Amino acid sequence: MGELIGYARVSSKGQNIEPQIEALVRAGVSLEHLYQEKASGTKREGRVELEALLSRGVRRGDKLVITRLDRLARSMRDLQNIAHLLKEKEVDLVVTEQSIDTSTAEGRLFFNMLGSIAEFETELRKARQREGIDAALARGVNSPFKGRPATIDSSQVKRMKAEGKTPSAIAKELGIARSSVYRNLSAE
Repeated sequence: MGELIGYARVSSKGQNIEPQIEALVRAGVSLEHLYQEKASGTKREGRVELEALLSRGVRRGDKLVITRLDRLARSMRDLQNIAHLLKEKEVDLVVTEQSIDTSTAEGRLFFNMLGSIAEFETELRKARQREGIDAALARGVNSPFKGRPATIDSSQVKRMKAEGKTPSAIAKELGIARSSVYRNLSAE
């Protein structure tokens, strides 16, 4: 039997992480196996403790214990990626406040049902979005799917270069990046 490994996270420095830590300790996680951080959950980048936990903190037979799924991931895709990684490592997931324990058949069923429902919702949203895009494209010239309008007058950039100004001077005068000047000068 492996270890109970805990993960606690709050999104901002003003939030209190202590209730999560207390709940994880009550669930049997020792403080030496507890990863905690104050970081936004919308992306995995910048979540140093989560990356450490996933890369070297859990081993085959361990159980990752969290209080709620939203503490681990804020998007279904991220949650699925983490769940897949845990499955590969043969690590179970226990969510104390949502009665999920992937070491049991019922817990795996519930977790997979949540994932299936979320995936179904994503597919419905994609289908509705595609219908809207197709309808807009069918309307023709007023379609919003033509890309962002140009904000740099290419002829002005070329005229200034012809006047002998350097790309740096052009960029400074127009308030644009020097790379934008070069891009406009190379476009035919």
